[in-house]
Amino acid sequence: MIMKDVPPVEKNKDYEVYIEGLGVNGEGVGRINNYTVFVEDALPGEWVKIKAVKVKRSYGHGKLLKILQPSGDRIDSRCPVFNRCGGCSLQHYDYKAQLAYKQNMVRDALERIGGLKGIKVLPTLGMDYPWRYRNKAQFPVGEKDGNVAIGFYAARSYDIIDNPCCPIQHGINDAVIPVIKEYMDAFDVRPYDKATGRGVVRHVMTRCSFALDETMVVLVTTQSELPHKEKLIDMLKGAVPSLKGIVQNINNKRTSVVLGQRSKVLYGRGYIYDKIGPFIFKISSLSFFQVNPQQTQVLYAKALEYADLTGYETVIDAYCGIGTISLFLAQRALKVYGLEIVKQAVEDAKENARINNMDNVSFLTGKAEDLMADLKLQGIKADVVVLDPPRKGCDAKLLKAIADIEPERVVYVSCNPATLARDLKYLTQAGFKVEEVQPVDMFAHTKYVECVVLIEKE
Repeated sequence: MIMKDVPPVEKNKDYEVYIEGLGVNGEGVGRINNYTVFVEDALPGEWVKIKAVKVKRSYGHGKLLKILQPSGDRIDSRCPVFNRCGGCSLQHYDYKAQLAYKQNMVRDALERIGGLKGIKVLPTLGMDYPWRYRNKAQFPVGEKDGNVAIGFYAARSYDIIDNPCCPIQHGINDAVIPVIKEYMDAFDVRPYDKATGRGVVRHVMTRCSFALDETMVVLVTTQSELPHKEKLIDMLKGAVPSLKGIVQNINNKRTSVVLGQRSKVLYGRGYIYDKIGPFIFKISSLSFFQVNPQQTQVLYAKALEYADLTGYETVIDAYCGIGTISLFLAQRALKVYGLEIVKQAVEDAKENARINNMDNVSFLTGKAEDLMADLKLQGIKADVVVLDPPRKGCDAKLLKAIADIEPERVVYVSCNPATLARDLKYLTQAGFKVEEVQPVDMFAHTKYVECVVLIEKE
């Protein structure tokens, strides 16, 4: 008999295991004598040979040694560094299978974390062409074997995997990154070293407008003066015809946070314009903007459908950012209030409303829960509340504020099924009912999925 506290697996020993499914990080999940083992790069339906590399009481991790029987959904990845780069985790998995996996992942989170059984989770809305879809990239900069390395971190490490061509990023990066490397090599501008805190260039960020063909390049540096910046400007202007601005962001803190609070424009303007549906948006270097413009239209169309506006409703859009969802809602609402804590985002939102001639939307700066309470005191009754929080989900105070104002409907846009499930559990206990969940694949070939949820007052 196997003792409960003694795992049936020994570290550094080899085992054969059948992969039953995928975990939340896209890794294969199998069992050895009912002991759970996670195996990166393994897919459901495969028999694999592994080496146990980490053994804990209730689960372990195995290194994939050999695929004994491959899955029918296994395909060749397009990226030459896929197996080393931590940017994607599912390029070796057929795209239709990815969509089904994400639907199941959402359903599992609702049941396991939220305790919500029998919720209608629709099939994931995918892309016709799930490549070259990202309009924003943040590349860490480092040094490898004496050379400048610009790419993405390997999984669970700060080892930069140099990648000349990422197939999920906008193609403009294939031109930008070589120029940055050439500039740094030519003028001995050193990359930032996380261990010592020395060096100049920490990150390269690009923003691209698919609809209007505009590009902005942001260099994140440790110091305010960038050596030979005129040369860099000339080099980028020559390589990137769509270039509208070059911004230097200064971040001199020993932190993993990418962007600092201070920026200056080196060339052109510190923003670009992009278009979603009928609306044009001004996007600065610090603004949040959805990274997949094609699927953003799908996402917002579903949010607008769930809001079910007739032209007479008052809507509160919490975590409104630069006003993207707010303007979509304002097409069919009597009045929209956008709430956002980031001052610069609110300024951009106001400008976006002006650009698009939308006068039935107001943007307020502050914590959403406080602003919502203020609106209630002013006698403003929200018929619909729309939520689009960051990955950590909603603050409990905000969920309580929503329960207090009792809207007829809540539309929740989420990029994290786990925090979504947690927040939905709160709302259902506060007198709301989850009607249905629509996953949208905003991040093809990765473990991430966006959701739009229709919630109604019982």
